[in-house]
Amino acid sequence: MLLRTDRKGWNAWHKASFRSYVDVMREIWKLAKKILTTEEIKNEMLLRTDSEGSNAWHKALFRDNVDVMRK
Repeated sequence: MLLRTDRKGWNAWHKASFRSYVDVMREIWKLAKKILTTEEIKNEMLLRTDSEGSNAWHKALFRDNVDVMRK
């Protein structure tokens, strides 16, 4: 469920970074470290692109959510 994507290809990590929900991102990260492999975290959370070719960092920067990048 943590890695499930919507019709746009967004997962929970994409959505939290887009909305600048840094606390939510921390909780997702904690959970991911417990249940996912390093490769899954890298490929499915940090590098996963949506239907437009954007990853979570692109989404955060598009909305000027620099707090996401600092944390």
